Formats: sequence, C-alpha cells, structure tokens
Amino acid sequence: MKDSAGLILRIGLGVMFLAHGLQLAFGLFGGPGAEGFSKMLSTMGFTPAITWSYLAGYTCVIGGSLLLIGLWVRAAILPLMIFMLVAMIKVHLKNGFFLGNGGYEYNFIIIIALIALFMIGPGKYGITKKI
Repeated sequence: MKDSAGLILRIGLGVMFLAHGLQLAFGLFGGPGAEGFSKMLSTMGFTPAITWSYLAGYTCVIGGSLLLIGLWVRAAILPLMIFMLVAMIKVHLKNGFFLGNGGYEYNFIIIIALIALFMIGPGKYGITKKI
C-alpha cells in the first residue's frame, strides 16, 4: 500500500511541477514563458532575472519529469523544495496563510507533500529504488 500511495503522490507532484515548469520556461498552457516570468522576477529584485527565470522553469520541468518516471526522486525533491520555499517567502508570505488572499496555503501543502515523498522515496514503482 505504501508503494502505491507513493506512486500516486509522485505522479501527482510530477505532473504539477512539469506543467508549471512548461508554463514558466516555454509559455505553454497560458504561462508567461521565460521572458514574461523574468519581468516578474526583476520586480522582486532577482538579478539577473532572466537567469533566475530559466533556472526556476527548468527546475520544475526537470524535477517534475524525474518525479514522474521515478528517477533520482529524493535528489529531485531538493531543488523543487527550494523553488517552493522561495516562492512562499518572496511572493506569498506577506499575504498571510490563505490562498484566497494570495497567501502561502498552496505552497505549504506542496512542501508538506514533498517532505512526505522524500520520506517514502521512489518505492518499488520507481526506476531508482535506493536513491
């Protein structure tokens, strides 16, 4: 049962991060693309913003893909966790907890899910079983 639960969690998070990364890096699914995301990052003080934009987008694309296939799951979680923590601190923390006010509720639950997946690991359905 633990392996099945881990697989569901891993696929759900993988799809979410991959889709978000495709929005940020390539502008797919109505996303801003690297240039548009870069403009938002520059208003928050990230310099050079375009570098941070690509780093964030590709972190989500690569990390989400690794989660989906179950390859290097624990290693993939660490940059995704940093991405979510930065988003929570730089964008949402000032708005309080609740999502309806632009708060960090969503970031919080994703971080909790990442921690749980880190503890579970790739499980027997992942490509890498020990990492």
